[in-house]
Amino acid sequence: MVKRALLSVSDKTGIVDFARGLEKLDIQIISTGGTARMLRDADIEVMDVSDVTGFPEMMGGRVKTLHPKIHGGILCIRDDHDHMGEALKAEVEMIDLVVVNLYPFEVTISKEGVLLEEAIENIDIGGPAMLRSAAKNYRSVSVVCDPKDYGHVLKEIRSTGIISQQSRERLAVKAFRHTADYDATIDTYLSKELLGEDVLRLNYTDGVTLRYGENWHQEAKFYKEAGITGPTLANAKQLHGKELSYNNYIDADNALQTVKELSSSKPVVTIVKHNNPCGLATGNTLLQALQAAWDGDPISAYGSIICTNTVFDVQSAEFLNGKFVEIILAPGFEHDALEYLKNKSANLRLLELPEFNEPFSRNDTYKYVNGGILKQSRNIGIYDKWECVTDVNYPEDMRAVSEFSMHACKCVKSNAVTLAYEYQDGCYMMLSMGAGQPNRVDSIRKLAVTKARENLQVIHDREAFDLSFDDYCNEVFSKCAMASDAFFPFDDSVVHAAEEGIKYILSPGGSIRDKEVIDTANRLGVSMVFTGMRHFLH
Repeated sequence: MVKRALLSVSDKTGIVDFARGLEKLDIQIISTGGTARMLRDADIEVMDVSDVTGFPEMMGGRVKTLHPKIHGGILCIRDDHDHMGEALKAEVEMIDLVVVNLYPFEVTISKEGVLLEEAIENIDIGGPAMLRSAAKNYRSVSVVCDPKDYGHVLKEIRSTGIISQQSRERLAVKAFRHTADYDATIDTYLSKELLGEDVLRLNYTDGVTLRYGENWHQEAKFYKEAGITGPTLANAKQLHGKELSYNNYIDADNALQTVKELSSSKPVVTIVKHNNPCGLATGNTLLQALQAAWDGDPISAYGSIICTNTVFDVQSAEFLNGKFVEIILAPGFEHDALEYLKNKSANLRLLELPEFNEPFSRNDTYKYVNGGILKQSRNIGIYDKWECVTDVNYPEDMRAVSEFSMHACKCVKSNAVTLAYEYQDGCYMMLSMGAGQPNRVDSIRKLAVTKARENLQVIHDREAFDLSFDDYCNEVFSKCAMASDAFFPFDDSVVHAAEEGIKYILSPGGSIRDKEVIDTANRLGVSMVFTGMRHFLH
């Protein structure tokens, strides 16, 4: 039975209502400092910790709960006769419920210009000790460190007079996790402030077993970052389909980031295969964007992942009839679209992410390598400058599609080249891309241009244009913007682009042969912009 509770909280959210609930259940409340004052102001009867210990709070409140009559009451094993005998002899009364959360150290150090002395004063000592004591003795004592648990705890006590063992186990683990995170934050801060050392401590929980790893014989898990908010697969809700695999997470994350790269008010759709966007488009409607993205590589779209910033509608669902896709990730699904897609395949994974269009909450990325982990800031933006370096000016009406092309290019594995096209006023599509090549020439000549012709052939045959296919290709290529994720080390890339009638090129510039590249562009009548920002993606 819960007879005595100790309440000492820094975050006082909900504590008055919780204490009032305990009081109505005839549970004696022990408290300290500001918590005790708040409860008394609410006309809740409270016993001071100093009345239990026989010692006043000392040293500005630094010493108040570190006493045998507190920790003995928490740590005593109730069915151990020796423990109970010693407690009786020392007049130690049992404490059945410990409700503690800690000084706001993390909040304190996040303040601009905080002094080391202020940070140190916000290192809690007694709080972690009580949490750990109660958590260690979870078979007899319940520990609560999160105000979100108040309601559940009160409900259990009202129903049975006790807190169930299952709840006590869960609350104990949560308390140990809370103190571990707290200590990790202190370690990271003081290592930097006192020793000049950078310490990285990552906190991931809720490990979920996946279908398999990159390959069938590999095992895999997905761990969620503690406290993560905003648009992330960790917060996506699976509405339908079989469990995800390792590759599904990798590809879906690329798809999410690719769509988020375009802060468009229009519908955006990307189609990802093997961690590369093989289709990307904007449209006036979701269906239009989906069709244009699919046209970016209909062959690779087989078994792909589709991602959009728009609620998935039934017209777009019907477009996928007869087309095999692995995952659809969207902010939501219209009811009819959801039912249609569920009937389409039992295996199709449908992931809903209501926070899709909110900003990312993390500005760093991490990658594990054997023996270590790499950290870097997110690649934000597409250019540092917009400098036309050729004699032929870069038309302002080509800027939007050119920016779209570079947004696409930075999401494609290096060496990367993308061709983008304004297929309708204000609507853009990635016509093709060349990805992951050891040299940039192959990305252009063997991949991007070849694939663009294949895609245009499909569109030409479907739309039955009056133009011959060659004339149609020439017309589209003349209006395409080609983006390169890094500088051209030689002029051959410009030569191959010009041979196909591509007149507008973006690259970061910065090569020792920039002049040679620019001279060749001038000779061939190509307009080129240097952006000053590289976009390697490995």
